[in-house]
Amino acid sequence: MDTTWTVEGMTCGHCAASVREEIEEIPGVTSVEVDHASGAVVVTSEAPISRDDVAAAVAEAGYSLV
Repeated sequence: MDTTWTVEGMTCGHCAASVREEIEEIPGVTSVEVDHASGAVVVTSEAPISRDDVAAAVAEAGYSLV
């Protein structure tokens, strides 16, 4: 299952890596693709994941989920 989110504030590859690493820790997530230029984050998971879980992971990385 793929879900696309938008993250605000990323400016470089390091930003994208930080967001990816935090989201990958959410149980059930199998892969994460992050485009820092557009802010797009595609999360592939075994089952639906909650917006709150994604928002918390993004906040832990220092960014905001739109």
